[in-house]
Amino acid sequence: MVTASADYAPEQIMAWARPDKRDLRGWDRSMLARESYVALLGEQAAGFSDVSAEGYIDMLFVSPRFARRGVARQLLTFLELRARGMSASQLSSNVSITARPFFETLGFHVVAEQHPVTGGVVMTNFHMIKELNS
Repeated sequence: MVTASADYAPEQIMAWARPDKRDLRGWDRSMLARESYVALLGEQAAGFSDVSAEGYIDMLFVSPRFARRGVARQLLTFLELRARGMSASQLSSNVSITARPFFETLGFHVVAEQHPVTGGVVMTNFHMIKELNS
């Protein structure tokens, strides 16, 4: 929530985070349905992400304490290898305004700007893909 505060209003961040309405069992089932990974720096969890067999990345999170240390790059590079290993033809994700430039540096491009409504609040994100042809 800290990192996105430059690009999203407080009410958008709260609607997205839903700290008091998060269905933890549903979230756990969702994470188990995809391959999920935790990045460690030493013994501390620095971030996490996931990838489905089709190459969809639902979440990519790095703790603000570990920002700008290459954690997201390492996670995304690893996810790409996993997706290739599962014969996915592309990686795809719905990416925040904040994360868009980062994804672009790793070869993703915007397919569509989206305006989903979460908790009654309009958001902006981008459906991005990276072809894995080679």
